[in-house]
Amino acid sequence: MPVISGQQYVERINKLKANVWINGKRLNEQISAHPAFKGVIKSRSVLYDHQVRPDMLSKMTYHSPLTNQPVGLSFLEPKTKEDLVKRRFMITEWAKKSAGMLGRTPDYMNTVIMSLAAASPILKEQDEEFVHNLVNVYEIAREQDLSFTHSFINPQVNRSSYYLESSLQPIAAKIIKKTSEGIIIKGARLLATQGGLTDEVLVFPSGGKITDEDYAFAFSIPSNTQGLKFVCRESFVNDDSEFDYPLSSRFDEIDTILIFDQVLVPWNRVFFYHRQDIAHKLFQQSGFNAQALHQVISRQIVKVEFVLGLAQLLINTLSISEYHHIQEKVSEIIIGLESLKGLLCRAEAEADLDKWGTMRPNDNSLYVAANLFPKLYPRCIEILQLIGAGGYMTLPTEKEFSSPIQSELEHYLKGSSIDAKSKTKIFRLAWELTMNAFGSRQTQYERFFFGDPARLAANLYNGYPRQEFVNHVKNFLDIDESLL
Repeated sequence: MPVISGQQYVERINKLKANVWINGKRLNEQISAHPAFKGVIKSRSVLYDHQVRPDMLSKMTYHSPLTNQPVGLSFLEPKTKEDLVKRRFMITEWAKKSAGMLGRTPDYMNTVIMSLAAASPILKEQDEEFVHNLVNVYEIAREQDLSFTHSFINPQVNRSSYYLESSLQPIAAKIIKKTSEGIIIKGARLLATQGGLTDEVLVFPSGGKITDEDYAFAFSIPSNTQGLKFVCRESFVNDDSEFDYPLSSRFDEIDTILIFDQVLVPWNRVFFYHRQDIAHKLFQQSGFNAQALHQVISRQIVKVEFVLGLAQLLINTLSISEYHHIQEKVSEIIIGLESLKGLLCRAEAEADLDKWGTMRPNDNSLYVAANLFPKLYPRCIEILQLIGAGGYMTLPTEKEFSSPIQSELEHYLKGSSIDAKSKTKIFRLAWELTMNAFGSRQTQYERFFFGDPARLAANLYNGYPRQEFVNHVKNFLDIDESLL
């Protein structure tokens, strides 16, 4: 099966009937009809419809090396710089459909599984079959246009550098048994965004140091695997009115806890086990970081562009563009946006083939962008709050514009050059992005999207090459190069 349409995606997710729990109850109805999920499922279906449009097919897909059928461009292993540009176009097209608000569009995990499969020979250290397993999952995903959620994070029982547990029953997911059929997993994992809304669940070890190898494993299994449960956080969908809630009604991608109740992972779905050293090598030697960051930064640029457009709309609505402090604030957004674009372009321009023959964007530029964005985005949100000021405090709803007080609202809430209803739509968008539960979650999500900001800074410090600059200073001062 080549690329799928939106309807095919919805039908497939409904048919899965994953074990999803929300508000203390197991979901028994079709997931696409539930108020907490129908908006984001519809938004995901729009992405799939976009890729099969006749005028977009050649820009969003490529020909499968196995069948010559069109498959999603996010599965493409880039071999040239031109491939990276093609991938960025596709990523940007999908990001625009949600204004960058969907952090887990399918292309993110498609990129991850592609980059890991490209480096799959690393798995030979444990078993040749595990190489085949990873490549096979990647190829099935590509040919069937599968989608993934994932988890790298253990429950926050112990956040020290070494993960330890004192509980008799597992808390973090671990291997409790090995059988002829596969490994048995029991315990929990955190933050599987869009859990229950994807075909598969991809699980890799957490980032902390592991003293017990029972926590070191990687696999992918269908979302409806027996014993696998998705426990959803509270939904931020207050209403399906796109006037009142233009973002959450469409883009609230539920975060879930994964609970493994003696889940059997068949051997043909295992990538490695009891080998934290392989996990480390796979992430360090593959193009995972660079390729994933290339996708992430491409989406985040779209998001900042949207914020910039919204900031200017607020300014136009209030006729405050003459003030220098307003110009200064918006210039901050512009500087951040252009910095991200420049870093992304440099990452592509200075890309190079890695040891696996994959065209890898420049890691250093992408790590700089990854360190910049978690600081830039909260500041962008603060700027929107400062521009709108007290205007966010008394926003009427859609129903009130159809009530007996409509004429009064139209009179008292209009802008200098815009009617009251249009002005309210703009302000409600800014309010939802900056001040309600959906917007607060977006800010926290972007702060930690690619990990702890302190760890990201440490990675940049430890990985950025600067000996050439040190030598320049030593030569300038005529200091022996062998010193310091």
